[in-house]
Amino acid sequence: MVRRYLRTCYSSFTAHVFDIPPRFMVFLFLIVLLLLPMAELSPYYLSIIIQANVLAIFAVSWDLLVGRTGQISLGHAIFFGIGSYATALLFKYYGLPVWITIPIALLIGSLAAFLLGFPCLRVKGPYLALVTMAFPLIIGTILKWSPLIPIFGGEFGIRGLPAFFSFLPDPTPQVNYQRIAEYYLTLFLLFVSSVIIYKIAKSKTGIVLVSILDDELASKACGINVTKYKLMAFMISGLFGTLAGCVQTHLLHVANPPNFGLTLSFAPVIITFLGGIGTIYGPIVGAFIYLILDKYLLTDLLPKLCEYFNVTLPDEFEYAKLLIFTLIVIILVIKWPRGVAKFATDKLEDLEEARDLDERGPRIWKRYKRKEKN
Repeated sequence: MVRRYLRTCYSSFTAHVFDIPPRFMVFLFLIVLLLLPMAELSPYYLSIIIQANVLAIFAVSWDLLVGRTGQISLGHAIFFGIGSYATALLFKYYGLPVWITIPIALLIGSLAAFLLGFPCLRVKGPYLALVTMAFPLIIGTILKWSPLIPIFGGEFGIRGLPAFFSFLPDPTPQVNYQRIAEYYLTLFLLFVSSVIIYKIAKSKTGIVLVSILDDELASKACGINVTKYKLMAFMISGLFGTLAGCVQTHLLHVANPPNFGLTLSFAPVIITFLGGIGTIYGPIVGAFIYLILDKYLLTDLLPKLCEYFNVTLPDEFEYAKLLIFTLIVIILVIKWPRGVAKFATDKLEDLEEARDLDERGPRIWKRYKRKEKN
């Protein structure tokens, strides 16, 4: 019985993963991420990858809204900020543990997306982009209003928030148990979020969303309630954007006004276009490229190279770094306008050669024979 079960698993893996190069590459990528902490990375580099996981969740949520329905949002940071402040306020005033504050914050974020969706979805194109961009700026300004400083903490925000795994042993020079646990938590949340959004994108609802993207007027003519599906996409996108904000807040132990800033609103846009819009997997790859360029290449590696070659960096290097980063992103987008990940998967699909059904195992062969009979 065990042998039959293992044979069935092997046949399914061969037919649905190994024989499809893009899926096999995703499988290998996942294995690398699972084994990454065993490489004894320093806590700094591990924290970069943790941040990449959180940004990937945030970018995937934006990709569902924009890449599937075409609703251009430049204010996605509003959901990130709502999740951040909701979980922080629930802890500050009610003393709730992190595992309770996050689900409540997700409900608040979904409700906020529902309420904001009505005015936002009544406008289209650049007007929608401007409206969505205005909301986080307004809320970020309100948080710094002097009468509300005792509640929201003003510029400093709400600090001293609990960590996810404070019960684990304190870090040692050899191993940081809390950081490794946070890494696997964010990786698990990224995997679950991506699978859920992928299933939604491939379901009948996802097909309807793509039809709205292609031709909204034709979708209305076919009897599709366009407003309903747009609002649904807005709520699902807001839910996962809120999740990213909640997780980031407890990783950094602070909720502050920059969580509503324009920088955070534009981050998923850059990440998604780097990886590939409308692909779900593109924003995940884009998030890692984004942080490797920003935190590793320009912040860590470049100064070390300059020090090695006895080159003194100017005092204005921070501004130059932003310019260099922008130029690299522009070059990547021009070189691969459909995204780096999309370019790679297209090349892999060109190499794909489907194996004969009888080579995929008896289970797959019987399934196809049954389909032919029906």
